[in-house]
Amino acid sequence: MAVSLQKGQKISLTKENTSLNRIMVGLGWDEGKQSIDCDASVILLTNGKLMDVKGDLIYFGHQKHKSGAVQHMGDNLTGAGDGDDEQIMIDLNSVPAQYDRIVIVVNIYHAVPRHQHFGMIENAFCRVVDTSSSKELCRYNLSENYDGMTAMIFGEVYRHNEEWKFNAIGQGTTAPSIQELAKMYM
Repeated sequence: MAVSLQKGQKISLTKENTSLNRIMVGLGWDEGKQSIDCDASVILLTNGKLMDVKGDLIYFGHQKHKSGAVQHMGDNLTGAGDGDDEQIMIDLNSVPAQYDRIVIVVNIYHAVPRHQHFGMIENAFCRVVDTSSSKELCRYNLSENYDGMTAMIFGEVYRHNEEWKFNAIGQGTTAPSIQELAKMYM
């Protein structure tokens, strides 16, 4: 049974599962009354900072980290249908030691000119799955009102005391693009 997280809650991914190696971070959402193109991305941080914008920002236009440890599995343009809309694969054992946090974010593509925001999106979630067993380890459902927010920091996978953990952040921002969102970590 997956742990259902609330905003701000943290869970250890490896304390009780020391053999955990590969995880899939699945992100999903349902469009409301109009088509909304959300884009999931990952930002790899060193000491809490984005050091290499071109190399450590993984998204639909740059799908694989140079280490091979993080891979974006492709862009979903609508959010229609059940289940994950976009997925990120993370090989925890292959993440280079310099990276302490892997931040999972979603922004609305061209949100400002399209007059779209996260208040128009329904049933948004982030989940972490052990790929070897297909067992869902935790799930975080966004439940707050995010009117006016064009991007979302869903959560982060991070190292702490030789363990990998997940933090459900759920912070909305008005960043108009992934590039602007990434600047928050520079």
